[in-house]
Amino acid sequence: MDRREFLRNSAALTAATVVAPELLQATDKQVPSTTTEEGQGSAPKLIASAPMLQNYASNSIGVAFAVNDWANGYVLISEHPDLADARKIKCGGYRVTDLTDRVQQIRVTGLKPATRYYYRIGADRIQYKAGYSMKITGNEEDPRVYSFVTAGKGADGHFCVINDTHATFDTFDKLTEKIAALAPSCVVWNGDATNCEERIDSQVRIFLDPPITRKDYASEIPYLFAPGNHDSRGMANRHFERLWMWRQPEERSSRDWDLGRNFAVRMGDIAMIGLDTAEDKQDTNPIFASLFNSAAYREAQVAWLQDALKRKEIATAPFLVAFCHIPLFSDDPTHNPGDVTPADYDPQYSADFAYWQRTCARLWTPLLEKAKCQLIITAHMHTYRYDAPTATRKWGHLVGGGPRLNEAAKFPTVIEGKAEGRKLHITVHNILTCAIQDEYWFNAR
Repeated sequence: MDRREFLRNSAALTAATVVAPELLQATDKQVPSTTTEEGQGSAPKLIASAPMLQNYASNSIGVAFAVNDWANGYVLISEHPDLADARKIKCGGYRVTDLTDRVQQIRVTGLKPATRYYYRIGADRIQYKAGYSMKITGNEEDPRVYSFVTAGKGADGHFCVINDTHATFDTFDKLTEKIAALAPSCVVWNGDATNCEERIDSQVRIFLDPPITRKDYASEIPYLFAPGNHDSRGMANRHFERLWMWRQPEERSSRDWDLGRNFAVRMGDIAMIGLDTAEDKQDTNPIFASLFNSAAYREAQVAWLQDALKRKEIATAPFLVAFCHIPLFSDDPTHNPGDVTPADYDPQYSADFAYWQRTCARLWTPLLEKAKCQLIITAHMHTYRYDAPTATRKWGHLVGGGPRLNEAAKFPTVIEGKAEGRKLHITVHNILTCAIQDEYWFNAR
């Protein structure tokens, strides 16, 4: 099954569950809680998933988890395993807390770099009838205490990358098992985690409550996210921040307010840069009814990237690795470069979607090359590939594998990166054969 056929079949499955936009988020409607009055019966379990650590950073972390009823979630966090002197941080921001019936999102700020923290999640069950008629009808806490280590110069320089999982859970199960064995400091999910999601319930199943062995796969190993083209498709994915929160406001200037998916993180001797290649089709392609604005989005990331590369913790790191979904290089003349206007079709190319992103390459790679970026890790094509540096392209280019366990040529990968002295050691793990596919070493900048 090729990439196009796989995606077409996935879209057909999604279309079977399409609902009206107003049903995407129950929290957009004032629906009474299903909780019964106290003493008049029992309510279902409130917390519906293990926590997920999002937006790995040196002084903050995001915590998300699913619930089955209207709730006000929180995190108890401390540097002590027994949660002594724990801070209680509620979902939402200032003024009012959040009130949702599917996903609780808590921003934990004021953390110290390269420090281990312990935490527990909990939620108050809320019965809401009107602005002056609401009450707490119960409380639930996950009995488990989890832990994680923040990013920073003193952290262990060790990451893993997965990509193009496309809600293929048998593959995802094996990927998370491998990641657990490798125990990296963080994981970069390099796009196309989804297909075309119309309901938040399908997003919850993909990220917070997947049908895999390790339900706590992201409870102690933080994740970063570099979106793929599919992660903006579908009504629910258009509001993806309702499940995977934006980067912290203090991590972006007012100019970059809409760049909530870009990241620049120092982890030990490795600086990690996350960019968003956006759609693999032109904004002018009629298939999307002018509902995408990818061209301006790509250009806006140039100024952000210039500033991010100048930050002291990024500029002084011995290793610089960039991540984005669509490849930034191809030497195959039949590969569509993603800049064919108005509707992506040209008979000289083998497909009417971007095999690689020439526009992003022209915008971003001169800046990355000037900063002596050693490696750009991409995805999208469902086929593992490595392009070694050349005299005219100083950076290595690594493309992750596909989502299926039954196609030998499109095997899934876990790409592992580890700082080892003055070398960056990259290991490509073949999840189909359970063997090391390739290894690469890069010198410090």
